[in-house]
Amino acid sequence: MRIATWNVNSVRQRIELLVSWLKECSPDIVCLQEIKCVDDAFPRLEVEALGYNVVTHGQKTFNGVALLSKLPFDETKSGLAGDDEDAHARFLEGVVTLKQGVVRVACLYLPNGNPANTDKYPYKLKWMSRLLEYTRERLKTEEPLILAGDFNVIPAARDVYNPAAWADDALFRPATREAFQSLLGLGLTDALRAVNDEPGQYTFWDYQAGAWQKNWGLRIDHLLMSPQASDRLIDVGIDSYVRAWEKPSDHVPVWADLDFETA
Repeated sequence: MRIATWNVNSVRQRIELLVSWLKECSPDIVCLQEIKCVDDAFPRLEVEALGYNVVTHGQKTFNGVALLSKLPFDETKSGLAGDDEDAHARFLEGVVTLKQGVVRVACLYLPNGNPANTDKYPYKLKWMSRLLEYTRERLKTEEPLILAGDFNVIPAARDVYNPAAWADDALFRPATREAFQSLLGLGLTDALRAVNDEPGQYTFWDYQAGAWQKNWGLRIDHLLMSPQASDRLIDVGIDSYVRAWEKPSDHVPVWADLDFETA
């Protein structure tokens, strides 16, 4: 079973790229972030034609997340608990049934938090605190759980081309990294780091200053897995070649293969 995440950076602008990648990668479940459209505007027909069930939690112009699955969803729920006034479309979870039990996948688009000297940064940290509480409760069920998405967190110095240049950025501030480590401290596994310890494993290259050509990258898109999921982890990959396509997203897909039977 292959589960993938991709900040597509406007699904309507990138629908041809998305369809091409879905055909090449053939993931069973996909988490998309920054779809940047309301639910009705999602290019559903093109994706459904490839055999996917589609659930969206959209928002006009900004944010927005979607789940695509070759398996039918048993249940889906949008929104992260803990703040009834938070109207941002940043969180969507779905449950699918496997041959043995179920798997729960939460698609998330964590706040960027910049500029870090504004109220955007406390919002980011509060959102991470809410995610921590969600995860703590979910882990009690002991079901396979995968948190997948654009976390807007650079976990460590090896995950950024120039750590010193990012020292005070909201993505790399100590409080941000500590909040991410708190998630791992609950028992989650950073899937990529479970199989690959090398530096330079980037998932994002800015559009500015020739970042892609110079390989000035960051690793901010992650798959975090509960013990029941990480025990089944086979491999993880970053499809960085997608960044070289015409009119690409500034993020690339990340996927994980797990030893689950889907039917």
